[in-house]
Amino acid sequence: MSLTKEKIFAFIQSSDAPVTKREIARSFGIKGGENRVALKQILKKLEAEGTIAKQPGGAYSVPHGLPPVGVVEITEIDIDGDVMARTLEWDEALQGPPPRIEIAPDKKHFPQLQQKSRALVRFHRLGENLYEGHIIRVIDKQRGTHAPVLGIVKTLKGGAFLMPTNKKAKQDFEIAQKDMNGAKNGDLAVAEVLPARGLKRKKVRITEVLGDRRNPKVISMISLHEAGLSEEFPEAVFDDTKGMKVPSLKNREDLRDIPLVTIDGEDARDFDDAVYAEKLEDGTFHLIVAIADVAHYVRHNTALDKEAFKRGNSTYFPDRVVPMLPESLSNDLCSLRPHEDRASMAVHLWIDQSGTLLRYKFVRALIKSAARLIYEQVQAAQDGQTDETTAPLIEKVIAPLYEAFTILEKARKQRGALDLDLPERRIIIDKKGNMTGVTQRERLDAHKMIEEFMILANVAAASALEKKNAGNSGNGPYPCVYRVHDKPSMDKLDSVREFLASFDLSLPKGQVVKPKQINYILEAAAKNPYSHLISQVILRTQSQAVYAPENIGHFGLALQKYAHFTSPIRRYADLLVHRSIIGAYNLGDGEMSEEEKARIEELCQHISSTERTSMEAERNAVDRFTATYLSEQTDAVFEGRISGVTRFGLFVELSESGADGLIPMKSLSDDFYVHDEHAHALVGRKHKRIFRLGAPVKARIIEADGITGSTIFALEGHENGADIPGMAPPKTLNFKSKERQRHKRGKKGNKAKHRNKHTKR
Repeated sequence: MSLTKEKIFAFIQSSDAPVTKREIARSFGIKGGENRVALKQILKKLEAEGTIAKQPGGAYSVPHGLPPVGVVEITEIDIDGDVMARTLEWDEALQGPPPRIEIAPDKKHFPQLQQKSRALVRFHRLGENLYEGHIIRVIDKQRGTHAPVLGIVKTLKGGAFLMPTNKKAKQDFEIAQKDMNGAKNGDLAVAEVLPARGLKRKKVRITEVLGDRRNPKVISMISLHEAGLSEEFPEAVFDDTKGMKVPSLKNREDLRDIPLVTIDGEDARDFDDAVYAEKLEDGTFHLIVAIADVAHYVRHNTALDKEAFKRGNSTYFPDRVVPMLPESLSNDLCSLRPHEDRASMAVHLWIDQSGTLLRYKFVRALIKSAARLIYEQVQAAQDGQTDETTAPLIEKVIAPLYEAFTILEKARKQRGALDLDLPERRIIIDKKGNMTGVTQRERLDAHKMIEEFMILANVAAASALEKKNAGNSGNGPYPCVYRVHDKPSMDKLDSVREFLASFDLSLPKGQVVKPKQINYILEAAAKNPYSHLISQVILRTQSQAVYAPENIGHFGLALQKYAHFTSPIRRYADLLVHRSIIGAYNLGDGEMSEEEKARIEELCQHISSTERTSMEAERNAVDRFTATYLSEQTDAVFEGRISGVTRFGLFVELSESGADGLIPMKSLSDDFYVHDEHAHALVGRKHKRIFRLGAPVKARIIEADGITGSTIFALEGHENGADIPGMAPPKTLNFKSKERQRHKRGKKGNKAKHRNKHTKR
């Protein structure tokens, strides 16, 4: 069959779900190399034209189409029982009106659904902007007013109330004395909303008291409960770990005489990777990356495995960790502690002087770490300041590691990996759990060295599975969970291009942007006092990295294939990769099951979702710790920069602590300000004052609430606005025209809503 753009587009358009390149090739009977090249070129042309879009994971659909699997929220259950939903991963500003989603009825899941329930569904396209969602799993059965409420108990003369910790909550709840469950004034508590009709203030019953709000330990607990996370493991999980011990050497490679070392942060409690390097006579290097053999202990479909999958990953708060695995594994059997035998999944890696990966070999091994080192200690030793631990290791262990790192770092720069070196802040917590300050984490060569070794091992893992799957349709017999990072969308690049031009920095137009080109901009911006701002703006153009069974490469690392292999203690994705490699290379028990292979797409979607949940919970906890810290400094004035510009106000980041807060639009009462999206600025309609992203400001703390994590600032001074010197003023906005357009869109939307309500499916 002759291939044409029209035929390929018609096939993708008619498919009820996004299709992969393999599926297209199979449908058109494409087998030869020449035809595959032709197909690849057609897909590239269609994508460049905007006729089709590549979804995360590599499947193709019509523009703005939904991925094969996604999370939805139930928006409407009508009188006939028909269920409507909305996707949670849709940017209306960039993608246009969201699609209409009808949930396909089934006996198992339908009775659990309520308005605002969330579910993982498989999408099938019914029309241009219409999808049917088939429920895979209900994520939470009760949300909104029926969900458990987390709040602070407040007792007054007139009774008791619960003030929700969620900053979006619009009302307090009344608590009857009989429903207090022992809660006292100031306690953080979980409550259930009681059914009631016609009451102005709804009532709740306290179900769990978490502690006094003044206790710093409750700060993380708020974010933990909000995200649906739990520190406690079910009893069945502990039952599974009983009797576990380090395996014997049988069928394992003995690496106990190799001086592998772990290098981690000072506060690390688990050590899941150890490294070694040696220079060979021909000038090449032999590296070993040894990873905890979690697959030996965590077997598919056990209670331990089900809980690890449910969590998806560990979650890190400033004062605690919610681990993926119980401590008997994460801090003991799977922790590569020094001078103790430990089971390992290890990879031998050989590189040349240019950093090219020549070959690799995956083995199951028994190792004995020679030392537990910390980054600062290793860096000091390399710089000539050894101690009693590093002195015996400097020549044969530490020096070769740095020599190999120098080669790998040079290769990284050569391929053009994205170099967004943004400052990372560390919350300082004292022994009582109080936040006492913020410091900037120092990024040493020791940190970069371990990062490069882990990246190389991850590349080898993806390469090893691709090799075993070569020539197979679909994902092959040994699925790989890729860590994919798509290139920035054209829309996002267009929005930032004008902003960069203000600094005399240009971004290529009309072509696929490569990481190297962005690096050139970052290098040029480094001479600019606003380089941090430019890095932030470029960071916002980046897609989010996700897990997927289809490979589209990793844009940020400038790698064609990449998988997570190096942290199975804290990431379920890595455990899946271990299991697949075990099966592919006949490395013993614990290989990936047939059920996992069949559900690999769903597994990837789930662990991508749990990762996002953890990131949000971690961010919220940091906000709460910071707000608690600032609450004792009300009316203090700090130097900062405008870190965000929105139609409802300005976000400001304080220079000293990195804390951020909002300056509400209503506090800018001297004028009517309009949001200029292209200039990232608020512009005064009358006086033309400008408040632009990145401009330096002085901010006074008005209010900081450690419970909700919100901080309110007020501008101190700035009667003439806050702009960046030398930048062109924003373009004048046609306010009336924009208002008319908004009004028309609103009327059109109401008509469509009215039509849908009276249309039978």
